[in-house]
Amino acid sequence: MAKTFIVTGGAGFIGSNLVHALNERGETDILVVDHLNHPDKRRNLERLRFRDFADKEEFRKSLREDRLPAASGVFHLGACSSTTEMNEAYINDNNYLYTRELCEWSLRSGARFVYASSAATYGDGSLGYSDSDEATPALKPLNPYGRSKQMFDLWALSTGALRRIAGLKYFNVYGPWEDHKGDMRSLVHKAYGQMMREGRITLFRSYRPEYRDGEQVRDFIHVSDAVAATLFFFDRPEACGLFNCGTGKARTWIDLANAVFSAAEVAPRIEFIEMPEAIRDKYQYHTCADLAKLRAAGYAAPFLSIEEGVRRYVREYLSKPG
Repeated sequence: MAKTFIVTGGAGFIGSNLVHALNERGETDILVVDHLNHPDKRRNLERLRFRDFADKEEFRKSLREDRLPAASGVFHLGACSSTTEMNEAYINDNNYLYTRELCEWSLRSGARFVYASSAATYGDGSLGYSDSDEATPALKPLNPYGRSKQMFDLWALSTGALRRIAGLKYFNVYGPWEDHKGDMRSLVHKAYGQMMREGRITLFRSYRPEYRDGEQVRDFIHVSDAVAATLFFFDRPEACGLFNCGTGKARTWIDLANAVFSAAEVAPRIEFIEMPEAIRDKYQYHTCADLAKLRAAGYAAPFLSIEEGVRRYVREYLSKPG
């Protein structure tokens, strides 16, 4: 049976990579939804095959008027992803209410709904990184973005919707086609540019005694792995709930910077700079996905190490002209 898809955020980073992966499966009956507020988003679309495009506001109006086309699957990846956005009314409308409206439509229409949650819901990590239903209500995100993602997770949990849909808590995703993201680009993208301009990579100093400068850790996941996990949950509609989407391995910022130097065959030169005061009390010093629930759902694929993932990103994308 022919499949039809709706991909919100489809001109963005994870979204455009997901549309490309659908194309590689032979799927082109796709409605891409986004807001083309950056020329690199238009460039992201040029390599993709899809049936139609809708601006986010136009799409949301059609959603509220119940005029959306039938779909086999809805991948809701569109969001305000800025962790420094402080307008809570805007971010809650964009990230919580919009997600809820589209989820409710998908459940009514019979479309498989897979959405982007975030590791930002874990806050400072002091409560751990379990994606279990029991752990979710206690989490305390550090910023409006994380709180908006948590709001929908809690709504889906409390209403029972989470037993019929799948949410991915993406950790630190990096890889091709993130050029438009500005300050929200991965450190790999930022560091490669700085290395080529200045011959060095700068990292934030640590302000906690248990972490030395540059040894704050993150769970870094290549976008191809994030997309593969996302498609897994479309393919298996019986697998429902919230799932961490990371590698299960915590690596330091120094490890990541050294992977960039190695991929580009440049001698390492790392310098440490002060962290802006505005983010010091909201900074995550440690993230690492607990993969027990993901593996129990049947996702058995290995994840790229940061050395291999960064090597591919640098050599196959960042170092290419244009």
